[in-house]
Amino acid sequence: MDQELVVRMEKSLTELKMEIIANLVSSNEEFKEIVEGMDPKDLADIASDDIDRKMIEALGSQELKRLKVIDSALTRIQQGKYGLCVKCGKRIPQDRLEAIPYALMCIECKTAEERRNR
Repeated sequence: MDQELVVRMEKSLTELKMEIIANLVSSNEEFKEIVEGMDPKDLADIASDDIDRKMIEALGSQELKRLKVIDSALTRIQQGKYGLCVKCGKRIPQDRLEAIPYALMCIECKTAEERRNR
């Protein structure tokens, strides 16, 4: 694999990781503000605040999953295995890696996995 591409992808992955961490911290601050601003006597506000809290938790869950995949890709860079499909071992096309730097599977394996999960 082209070393210049690997360096570029490592930088991109690190930036994505920092962005996700910043978003999670921001979400936690928003959650803290929601809880502190709740009026226990107003059921409508509590219900609305509960919905907001659940949305923040869902976002956090998705972001945490993405963070794990990014960490996995960074580990694969350190191991010299970045850009190889974790399922079949074939090289992941550069276009795919540039679009999704944390892609762990080639398009064929990812498509097959998505079909199985339907």
